[in-house]
Amino acid sequence: MNRVAFLFTQSPHGSSAGREGLDAVLATAALSEDIALFFIGDGVLQLNCDQQPEPILARNYIATFGVLALYDIDQCFVCEESLHTRGFNAASPRVIPAEVLDAAALRQKLATYHRIIRF
Repeated sequence: MNRVAFLFTQSPHGSSAGREGLDAVLATAALSEDIALFFIGDGVLQLNCDQQPEPILARNYIATFGVLALYDIDQCFVCEESLHTRGFNAASPRVIPAEVLDAAALRQKLATYHRIIRF
């Protein structure tokens, strides 16, 4: 069975990439048991608990990340350098639990997946 990694690289607002990525994760969960989510670059902002999309008239889909556990998706990784660059740290609260990895370890982990889908 293929191991599938979803790589979130875009901020949650300004495009529909995050919402579409989450939809793809949930759809793929029906076909594969080995799924992981990786958050790098602006993608780490997807995990921010303090999002306020209402002032910019954006839809708040972030709560949907909470259903990942129902699909047995518990492998989530976030880039430590990306967090620091955006003013967060490893202890910052997130909408889902995610293991914080340095860039080298994250690349190494990502390389173990057969398919990588980027959003």
